[in-house]
Amino acid sequence: MKLHQEISQSFFISLDAIYANKMRAVLTTLGIIIGVVTVSLMNMAIDGVSNSFIRSISVLGSDTLYIEKNGWLDFQLEWWKRRGRRDITLRQSRKFMELMGNQFLISPYVSHQICTVEYNSEKISGVFMEGAIAESAVINNFEFSQGRFYDNNEVEGERPVCILGNDTVEALFKHESPIGKRVKINGINYEVIGTLKERGTFMGFSMDNVIYLPITRMLNDFARHPNVGISVQIKDLTQVDELTEEIRGAMRRVRQIPPGEPDDFAINKQEVLLNTFNRVSGVIASVGLFITALSLFVGGIGVMNIMFVSVSERTKEIGLRKAIGARRRTILLQFLSESILICLIGGCIGILIACSLSPIVNHYIPASISIKTILFALVIAAFVGVISGYIPAWKAASMNPVDALRKE
Repeated sequence: MKLHQEISQSFFISLDAIYANKMRAVLTTLGIIIGVVTVSLMNMAIDGVSNSFIRSISVLGSDTLYIEKNGWLDFQLEWWKRRGRRDITLRQSRKFMELMGNQFLISPYVSHQICTVEYNSEKISGVFMEGAIAESAVINNFEFSQGRFYDNNEVEGERPVCILGNDTVEALFKHESPIGKRVKINGINYEVIGTLKERGTFMGFSMDNVIYLPITRMLNDFARHPNVGISVQIKDLTQVDELTEEIRGAMRRVRQIPPGEPDDFAINKQEVLLNTFNRVSGVIASVGLFITALSLFVGGIGVMNIMFVSVSERTKEIGLRKAIGARRRTILLQFLSESILICLIGGCIGILIACSLSPIVNHYIPASISIKTILFALVIAAFVGVISGYIPAWKAASMNPVDALRKE
């Protein structure tokens, strides 16, 4: 008999054996089901969080550097060193732009989180306010649903104009266009000249619950002594390290930092957050893998135990089959396929349970089911079946037919 015929025959014999002991098979698969549910949910959560983080961080742009007073990961730095740093001023940002010339696209910006916006009887609080110059629209890849961004003439003239994010528009202007309308920002009138398309979230923060003002007007009305940041868009990504050093040198000149003294500013970029996230997610994945391996190990021990029981119960059957010419390979395939089939049945049930639980998981953290996750879970289940069933199957295949037939 050819190998594929032996495999096919072993498959149907295994189905009959499982069907004959339905309750035992169901109880045996419980450990596998728990393990597969664990590995599936873990993979869904890791994939979902990773995809969500990558989508969020993409708004920063891989080609953009952010010069700020403190680094995004400066929590590792002593607090008194962080607190002792000088604020970056608008004058310093302008001097930096003069030093850099037209080599980069540069935009100073100021953020201010306390903002209430009103239009007629509608009022919303907690809107994120940011001031910048015209180049900010290009650096941030803004897409407009209506209107336009302010230009540098409006920035230099301190014009009271603003750009609304998508969520702000939906909250204030439910049935009319906001273009040309006047809103009150913390009690001060501003004219709406543009609205942005939906941008999503960044690390849990809505990028659509925002309002953008000319930086000069924002400094005049809301933040007279702000901490300014500077976004710098790099044209050649192959020279990021060299250009970063050039930017650092120019910023040290602007800040008048003596040679040998450490920087009192930070140059932040997307890569820093990605590397940190990858390290954290790697640790979480390792812990999840350990928990999954533990649960699958327990399930595998249960499958192995049942397979030893099955071999013991069917000793005479094994002896009879070997006596009439069944080869060792045939007997090995029969019991190995039974073990694998039990684990695959448990794997399929586990995947169905994980899919039904995914909406609940997604309510708390981003989770997404994918073909890769399903295939991974099935491969793990089959692997456990092979490992758990091999020793009992080898024991059955190695039996002496005479001794097996004598077994009562």
